[in-house]
Amino acid sequence: MAPKVIWLFVFVALYWAYCIFWGIKCAQMAKTATDYFISGRQISMWVFVLAATATSFSGWTFMGHPGLVYRDGFQYAYASFYAITIPFTGVMFLKRQWMLGKRFGYVTPGEMLADYFRGDAIRILTVVVALLFSIPYLGLQLRASGFLFNVLTDGLVDVEVGMWVLSAVVLIYVASGGLRAVAYVDTLQCVLLALGIVITGMIALNAAGGFEAMNQGFAKLGASGVGKWKTTPEGYNAYFAIPGVIQWTAGLGKETPVGGLWTGVMVLTYMFALMGIHSAPAFTMWAFANNDPKPFAIQQVWASSFGIGFILFFFTAFQGMGAHLLGANGAVTAETGMIASILPDLTANKQGGLVPHYFNTIGESSPWLVGLLAVCALAAMQSTGAAYMSTAGGMLTRDLYKRYLNPDASHATQKLFGRMGVAFIVLAALVVATFSKDALVLLGGLAVAFGFQMWPSLASVTWFPWMTRQGVTWGLAAGCLGVIFTENFGTSIAGFFGIELGWGRWPLTMHSAFWGMFCNLAVCLPLSMMTQDDAETAHKMKYHNFLREHASLSPEKKGLVPVAWAITLLWFFFGVGPGAVIGNDIFGAPNAGYAAWTFGMPSIWAWQILFWALGVFMMWFLAFKMEMSTLPDKEVEALVEDIGDTTLEAPGN
Repeated sequence: MAPKVIWLFVFVALYWAYCIFWGIKCAQMAKTATDYFISGRQISMWVFVLAATATSFSGWTFMGHPGLVYRDGFQYAYASFYAITIPFTGVMFLKRQWMLGKRFGYVTPGEMLADYFRGDAIRILTVVVALLFSIPYLGLQLRASGFLFNVLTDGLVDVEVGMWVLSAVVLIYVASGGLRAVAYVDTLQCVLLALGIVITGMIALNAAGGFEAMNQGFAKLGASGVGKWKTTPEGYNAYFAIPGVIQWTAGLGKETPVGGLWTGVMVLTYMFALMGIHSAPAFTMWAFANNDPKPFAIQQVWASSFGIGFILFFFTAFQGMGAHLLGANGAVTAETGMIASILPDLTANKQGGLVPHYFNTIGESSPWLVGLLAVCALAAMQSTGAAYMSTAGGMLTRDLYKRYLNPDASHATQKLFGRMGVAFIVLAALVVATFSKDALVLLGGLAVAFGFQMWPSLASVTWFPWMTRQGVTWGLAAGCLGVIFTENFGTSIAGFFGIELGWGRWPLTMHSAFWGMFCNLAVCLPLSMMTQDDAETAHKMKYHNFLREHASLSPEKKGLVPVAWAITLLWFFFGVGPGAVIGNDIFGAPNAGYAAWTFGMPSIWAWQILFWALGVFMMWFLAFKMEMSTLPDKEVEALVEDIGDTTLEAPGN
């Protein structure tokens, strides 16, 4: 057995022992259902900062993202802006959700929405969205972990074996300890995730000969037409330029966009999808679990936007783009030469193996480090999956079992069914990952877009009382259908019934999250206007008056609201929207050569780094200056600790 494999087993065993320890310990601490499902509303500041960050950035961040940067170039590196747009959703909603959860004793988002809208249809749809999000998303993480074990053990551990073993470990500590166990384990996982990406990036940078040598290699590549998408309509190498604002294509599978998929509007709408991570039902429960909102701003601005953003825009870029210079792309090697040949040829849709192959490059010189990096990758995969397992199990218990089958369920019974819910989620994810690989990919791509469809319901309960139960409920249903039928999954469904859709995946180079929200709002807004009811509005105003009383801005800060709007809209337009096309050549054309680049790096990369820094400022301005994620002005007094311990009638009535 190779030394790297031995070290891998040692580090993984120690890491899993740590996870199981916290599962057992937190099981002893969980006396009530609230303790189990939302950690007794007592998650501390730094636990939340680290745990929420780990939950936000999954195994896809660690392994999938660098591979896609390698495949598509700096076009796709715009996805790194999700370090900002994911917590942007949190800035919009988390503080106000926490206030409502604390005040009225909500444990799940379904309880909050059903109470606010006085209807159960939205509760059931929220559970459906949670399942549609959690099962395929968890399945993807589990399969990726199995693949990692397989590659790093040189085939000794089968993909399915690795996947099933990991799922067993995660099931043990999540089912035992609930969200508190997830939070404590995630604190370590956040550190490991960040450390692993940085170390892997340094491996790539070192192999490329340093920062200057890497950029000189990029200059040679930029002057060529080599790449998956060849050249953009402007004649630039598609690795170094986004192909315009929009392309009027019918969508992938029908019409291939010239020079690449990642137009300005595609980047923007892709950000919409990734914003669905914090609007997904799981993060509402994360909000409820906190002792107070103080950690929110720190996590959103410094941990996510600044910390993870810095790591992605530099170290992930080193991994993805550097791979072209290290033997991973045979076409680049043939036409432009390479700096080193340390990676296998990954051009035949094998980009998912990029990160494990980087690990293997140090297998002989530093076998212990391979073991550590493997644990870092596993931590990234577990951190997200565990959170969705725990919260989805809670929603199944509270919003279905307790609501409809056993309203008087004791705390012990709720915890039991919560554990059964976690087991169901894990088994469902494993079945999909094991036997429906194609379906897994299709469904996994839908998960975050489904999460984004929760925006109107969250906006209603936290900001806009004029949105009605009918509008939000039917809008959510329409939005989910809009997502499905602008993805490959919808095409497959239509094909099963002998129907050929006139469009493919992501028509007009707009992500399915946009099309879902288009359908969502097209139903929600007019239906809300047609179903206004004075009694319902009066009911909802109890919640909004409470929010305004406890989280109102001072007069001088109210004058900054237009400034906040301007900063936000300008950043989204030029940073991750149509205006991003300026970044293609404003600091030197991609084919102009190294000496002509203003900052000694491709213009598109410099533009991304610039708007990352401006994005951190935007987030600081909103979270701290505009007090969207700070402590409320007045202390929030709880009417009840747990809505389920009193009556099924809404406390706002």
